[in-house]
Amino acid sequence: MRAGKLDRSIDIQRNVESKSSTGSVTSAWTNLATGLRAEKIDATADETPRSFGEAERITMTFRIRYVGNVTTADRVIYEGVPFDLVGITEIGRRRGLELRCERSR
Repeated sequence: MRAGKLDRSIDIQRNVESKSSTGSVTSAWTNLATGLRAEKIDATADETPRSFGEAERITMTFRIRYVGNVTTADRVIYEGVPFDLVGITEIGRRRGLELRCERSR
């Protein structure tokens, strides 16, 4: 992975639930990793049929240096826009990660 290709900046966030003293559960996104350098590999936008009609789906793929403990329950923030992680592929032996993301609704 060449450092010169890592020309974008992304954040990875995790949804954390906390229980208050009254017993109510609240959830909030907290930063797992911020300011990660990334390479944007692919960006597509297409319309897919849904049960409620046509909907636009925006997908992006990023490559980053290896970060442990990232799951598909996390999300990526790119240019202030949240993207759900739909796939994670390890590159080499903990050399990097390829993150496939879909725009959050």
